[in-house]
Amino acid sequence: MALTSTVADSFPAVSLLEQTPRMLGELLATATAGDLDWQPRPERWSIAMVLAHLADVEEKGFVSRFRAMTAQENPHLPAYDQLALFRTHAHFEALAELEKFRELRASTLGWLRMLPAEVMGRTGHHEELGPVTFGELLHEFVFHDLGHIRQIMELYRARVFYPHMGVFQGYYRIHP
Repeated sequence: MALTSTVADSFPAVSLLEQTPRMLGELLATATAGDLDWQPRPERWSIAMVLAHLADVEEKGFVSRFRAMTAQENPHLPAYDQLALFRTHAHFEALAELEKFRELRASTLGWLRMLPAEVMGRTGHHEELGPVTFGELLHEFVFHDLGHIRQIMELYRARVFYPHMGVFQGYYRIHP
């Protein structure tokens, strides 16, 4: 009897999705509350805001779409408004948001690992972008994670290390 191939078998980058919460936790282990709440400019996100976004988009931007594509034929996939989370001007506790993200991601990965590889070709109709496949959304999921890891690293290094580098600042142009 042949074993059924899973999404994780056909898309090895699922392991990158697993690493994101751990990597962020290790990176931010020595960050202070001030470091986590620092916004380089009012219109730019803090690390805490990025972590809140990661927890929010896990379900609203990714899992809900994945589930719709596995349950329905070519479902409507609503757009995700990433700024809606911040319109309330709430203060986000970075470590609580990271823990929420960690729990949501563990659930997401458990579910993805059970899916057969055939779902990679399933389609949905994105409200703004048109037809998308499960596989395309999965690629975007990893790309999205890597972009926010980079963003958090840039915020952290700009806040914690750059101000204390003295003359070495001349070697760098930062845009956190």
